Amino acid sequence: MPRAPMTKAGAERLRKELERLKSVDRPHVIAAIAEARAHGDLSENAEYHAAREQQSFIEGRIHRIEAALANAQIIDTAALPADGKVVFGAVVDLEDSESGEVVTYQIVGDVEADIKRSLIAVSSPIARALIGKREGDSFEFDAPGGRRSFDIVAVRCGD
Repeated sequence: MPRAPMTKAGAERLRKELERLKSVDRPHVIAAIAEARAHGDLSENAEYHAAREQQSFIEGRIHRIEAALANAQIIDTAALPADGKVVFGAVVDLEDSESGEVVTYQIVGDVEADIKRSLIAVSSPIARALIGKREGDSFEFDAPGGRRSFDIVAVRCGD
């Protein structure tokens, strides 16, 4: 099975989240379950059921992070060539051809993508359209809301 690309910074964020889940969140929910059990009848104990649901979420997230890190090919984006070509890990400034709005994205692995932090998955339509292009190029891609057109203003190495 091919290893999934992940930035060094993304791997570090996942390791920190994993540490927090294991050292803070998991013990907290275990204590909440023990306290809820002390209240008696578990069949009608909302606190117990809520704590068990939270425990299930935490354990699932721990499992997903461990699997993602085990299957990751960590790429140091700072070591990638800075020749103006869009590659995995690149930070790209784009200008919307219609509105003139400038947006900045970093192309990262699927597991670490977070649009709120301007981190787009390498498998996303926009990233697939960007890979291999150069600073100054224009490109189009099919977005969920329709066809979009952008100009690549700048390309630089990620952190």
